[in-house]
Amino acid sequence: MKEETQILVGDTLLSGSLVIPETAKGIIVFAHGSGSSRHSTRNKKVASALQEAGFATLLFDLLTEGEDQDFDNRFDIDLLAERLIGVTDWLKTEEQTGDLAIGYFGASTGAAAALRAAAELGDIVRAVVSRGGRPDLAAPMLSSVVSPTMLIVGSLDAEVLELNEQAFATLRAEREIRIVEGADHLFEEPGKLEEVAKLALAWFDKYVISATL
Repeated sequence: MKEETQILVGDTLLSGSLVIPETAKGIIVFAHGSGSSRHSTRNKKVASALQEAGFATLLFDLLTEGEDQDFDNRFDIDLLAERLIGVTDWLKTEEQTGDLAIGYFGASTGAAAALRAAAELGDIVRAVVSRGGRPDLAAPMLSSVVSPTMLIVGSLDAEVLELNEQAFATLRAEREIRIVEGADHLFEEPGKLEEVAKLALAWFDKYVISATL
Protein backbone atom coordinates (compact mmCIF):
# COMPACT_ATOMS: atom_id res chain seq x y z
CA MET A 1 0.00 0.00 0.00
CA LYS A 2 1.26 3.47 -0.91
CA GLU A 3 -0.60 6.67 -0.15
CA GLU A 4 -0.23 10.37 0.43
CA THR A 5 -1.67 11.24 3.81
CA GLN A 6 -2.41 14.20 6.05
CA ILE A 7 -1.43 14.02 9.72
CA LEU A 8 -2.85 16.39 12.31
CA VAL A 9 -0.32 17.27 15.01
CA GLY A 10 -1.87 19.74 17.44
CA ASP A 11 -3.40 22.38 15.19
CA THR A 12 -0.97 21.73 12.33
CA LEU A 13 -1.69 19.54 9.32
CA LEU A 14 1.42 17.83 7.96
CA SER A 15 1.76 16.02 4.64
CA GLY A 16 3.23 12.55 4.50
CA SER A 17 4.01 9.67 2.12
CA LEU A 18 3.21 6.28 3.64
CA VAL A 19 4.27 2.93 2.15
CA ILE A 20 3.27 -0.34 3.80
CA PRO A 21 4.40 -3.68 2.30
CA GLU A 22 1.95 -6.57 2.49
CA THR A 23 3.71 -8.07 5.51
CA ALA A 24 5.68 -5.31 7.21
CA LYS A 25 8.51 -6.04 9.67
CA GLY A 26 8.10 -2.61 11.26
CA ILE A 27 7.87 1.01 10.20
CA ILE A 28 10.68 3.53 9.77
CA VAL A 29 9.80 7.20 10.19
CA PHE A 30 12.06 9.64 8.32
CA ALA A 31 12.99 13.05 9.72
CA HIS A 32 14.46 15.22 6.96
CA GLY A 33 17.11 17.86 7.32
CA SER A 34 17.00 21.65 7.19
CA GLY A 35 15.49 23.02 3.99
CA SER A 36 14.34 19.61 2.80
CA SER A 37 10.97 17.84 2.85
CA ARG A 38 9.30 14.46 2.43
CA HIS A 39 10.40 14.67 -1.21
CA SER A 40 14.12 14.40 -0.34
CA THR A 41 15.65 12.24 -3.08
CA ARG A 42 18.26 10.86 -0.69
CA ASN A 43 15.75 9.82 1.96
CA LYS A 44 13.45 8.37 -0.70
CA LYS A 45 16.31 6.25 -1.99
CA VAL A 46 17.02 4.85 1.48
CA ALA A 47 13.29 4.36 2.07
CA SER A 48 13.01 2.38 -1.17
CA ALA A 49 15.73 -0.01 -0.02
CA LEU A 50 13.97 -0.48 3.32
CA GLN A 51 10.65 -1.10 1.58
CA GLU A 52 12.21 -3.78 -0.61
CA ALA A 53 13.47 -5.45 2.58
CA GLY A 54 9.97 -5.48 4.10
CA PHE A 55 9.80 -2.31 6.18
CA ALA A 56 6.97 0.19 5.99
CA THR A 57 8.15 3.80 5.71
CA LEU A 58 6.72 7.21 6.44
CA LEU A 59 8.31 10.33 5.00
CA PHE A 60 6.59 13.51 6.15
CA ASP A 61 7.08 17.26 6.24
CA LEU A 62 8.26 18.40 9.66
CA LEU A 63 7.15 21.95 8.83
CA THR A 64 4.38 23.45 6.74
CA GLU A 65 5.38 25.51 3.70
CA GLY A 66 4.71 28.71 5.63
CA GLU A 67 6.71 27.59 8.66
CA ASP A 68 9.63 26.59 6.48
CA GLN A 69 9.98 30.17 5.27
CA ASP A 70 11.14 31.12 8.78
CA PHE A 71 14.76 29.94 8.85
CA ASP A 72 14.74 29.70 12.66
CA ASN A 73 12.08 26.99 12.53
CA ARG A 74 14.43 24.71 10.63
CA PHE A 75 16.75 24.64 13.64
CA ASP A 76 14.08 24.58 16.34
CA ILE A 77 14.86 21.04 17.51
CA ASP A 78 12.18 21.10 20.20
CA LEU A 79 9.54 21.99 17.60
CA LEU A 80 10.77 19.37 15.13
CA ALA A 81 10.86 16.71 17.86
CA GLU A 82 7.34 17.67 18.92
CA ARG A 83 6.16 17.07 15.36
CA LEU A 84 7.92 13.70 15.26
CA ILE A 85 6.36 12.66 18.57
CA GLY A 86 2.93 13.71 17.31
CA VAL A 87 3.34 11.68 14.13
CA THR A 88 4.50 8.69 16.16
CA ASP A 89 1.40 8.97 18.35
CA TRP A 90 -0.70 9.05 15.18
CA LEU A 91 0.94 5.89 13.84
CA LYS A 92 0.17 4.06 17.08
CA THR A 93 -3.55 4.85 16.72
CA GLU A 94 -3.91 3.94 13.04
CA GLU A 95 -5.27 0.47 12.28
CA GLN A 96 -2.70 -0.31 9.58
CA THR A 97 0.35 0.80 11.59
CA GLY A 98 -0.66 0.54 15.25
CA ASP A 99 1.00 -2.85 15.81
CA LEU A 100 4.21 -2.06 13.92
CA ALA A 101 7.50 -1.56 15.75
CA ILE A 102 8.89 1.91 15.09
CA GLY A 103 12.34 3.13 14.11
CA TYR A 104 13.60 6.59 13.20
CA PHE A 105 15.91 7.59 10.33
CA GLY A 106 17.10 11.18 10.67
CA ALA A 107 19.27 13.33 8.42
CA SER A 108 21.11 16.51 9.42
CA THR A 109 18.87 18.49 11.83
CA GLY A 110 16.27 15.73 11.50
CA ALA A 111 18.66 13.40 13.30
CA ALA A 112 18.72 15.77 16.28
CA ALA A 113 14.92 15.84 16.27
CA ALA A 114 14.83 12.03 16.09
CA LEU A 115 17.14 11.68 19.09
CA ARG A 116 15.28 14.35 21.04
CA ALA A 117 11.97 12.58 20.36
CA ALA A 118 13.46 9.15 21.15
CA ALA A 119 14.68 10.46 24.50
CA GLU A 120 11.12 11.40 25.40
CA LEU A 121 9.39 8.33 23.97
CA GLY A 122 11.76 5.74 25.45
CA ASP A 123 11.48 2.19 24.17
CA ILE A 124 8.55 3.05 21.90
CA VAL A 125 11.33 3.93 19.44
CA ARG A 126 13.17 0.67 18.86
CA ALA A 127 16.16 2.19 17.05
CA VAL A 128 17.53 5.39 15.53
CA VAL A 129 19.80 5.83 12.51
CA SER A 130 21.42 9.20 11.79
CA ARG A 131 22.78 10.05 8.30
CA GLY A 132 25.15 13.00 8.26
CA GLY A 133 23.30 14.11 11.35
CA ARG A 134 23.69 16.87 13.90
CA PRO A 135 23.18 14.91 17.13
CA ASP A 136 25.02 17.71 18.94
CA LEU A 137 21.87 19.83 18.55
CA ALA A 138 20.14 17.39 20.90
CA ALA A 139 23.09 17.30 23.31
CA PRO A 140 21.13 17.85 26.56
CA MET A 141 18.96 14.80 25.82
CA LEU A 142 21.50 12.33 24.43
CA SER A 143 22.21 10.60 27.73
CA SER A 144 18.46 9.94 28.10
CA VAL A 145 18.14 8.06 24.79
CA VAL A 146 17.55 4.34 25.34
CA SER A 147 16.99 3.46 21.67
CA PRO A 148 19.95 1.70 19.99
CA THR A 149 21.52 4.38 17.84
CA MET A 150 23.74 4.25 14.75
CA LEU A 151 25.54 7.39 13.60
CA ILE A 152 26.58 7.30 9.92
CA VAL A 153 29.00 9.99 8.76
CA GLY A 154 31.02 10.59 5.61
CA SER A 155 34.79 10.59 6.06
CA LEU A 156 35.07 13.85 4.08
CA ASP A 157 32.54 15.62 6.31
CA ALA A 158 35.20 16.58 8.86
CA GLU A 159 33.27 19.07 11.02
CA VAL A 160 30.15 16.92 11.28
CA LEU A 161 32.29 13.85 11.95
CA GLU A 162 33.86 15.56 14.94
CA LEU A 163 30.43 16.57 16.25
CA ASN A 164 29.21 12.99 15.86
CA GLU A 165 32.20 11.61 17.72
CA GLN A 166 31.45 13.97 20.61
CA ALA A 167 27.79 12.94 20.62
CA PHE A 168 28.74 9.27 20.45
CA ALA A 169 30.70 9.68 23.68
CA THR A 170 27.62 11.17 25.36
CA LEU A 171 25.14 8.51 24.28
CA ARG A 172 24.49 5.77 26.85
CA ALA A 173 22.30 3.48 24.74
CA GLU A 174 23.58 0.67 22.54
CA ARG A 175 25.40 2.65 19.88
CA GLU A 176 27.66 2.44 16.88
CA ILE A 177 29.37 5.00 14.67
CA ARG A 178 30.07 4.08 11.05
CA ILE A 179 32.24 6.20 8.79
CA VAL A 180 31.60 5.90 5.06
CA GLU A 181 34.95 6.39 3.38
CA GLY A 182 35.06 8.89 0.53
CA ALA A 183 31.62 10.35 1.31
CA ASP A 184 30.84 14.01 1.97
CA HIS A 185 27.89 15.42 3.91
CA LEU A 186 25.23 14.55 1.33
CA PHE A 187 26.65 11.13 0.34
CA GLU A 188 26.30 12.10 -3.33
CA GLU A 189 29.38 10.17 -4.44
CA PRO A 190 28.67 6.97 -6.46
CA GLY A 191 27.60 4.06 -4.27
CA LYS A 192 27.79 5.93 -0.96
CA LEU A 193 24.05 6.32 -0.38
CA GLU A 194 23.63 2.62 -1.14
CA GLU A 195 26.16 1.94 1.60
CA VAL A 196 24.13 4.09 4.00
CA ALA A 197 21.00 2.09 3.11
CA LYS A 198 22.75 -1.22 3.80
CA LEU A 199 24.03 -0.03 7.18
CA ALA A 200 20.60 1.32 8.14
CA LEU A 201 18.84 -1.86 7.04
CA ALA A 202 21.18 -4.05 9.10
CA TRP A 203 20.57 -1.87 12.18
CA PHE A 204 16.80 -1.87 11.76
CA ASP A 205 16.77 -5.60 11.04
CA LYS A 206 18.51 -6.12 14.35
CA TYR A 207 16.31 -3.87 16.48
CA VAL A 208 13.01 -3.00 14.75
CA ILE A 209 10.96 -6.15 14.30
CA SER A 210 7.25 -6.24 15.12
CA ALA A 211 6.09 -8.76 17.71
CA THR A 212 3.35 -9.93 15.34
CA LEU A 213 5.84 -11.42 12.88
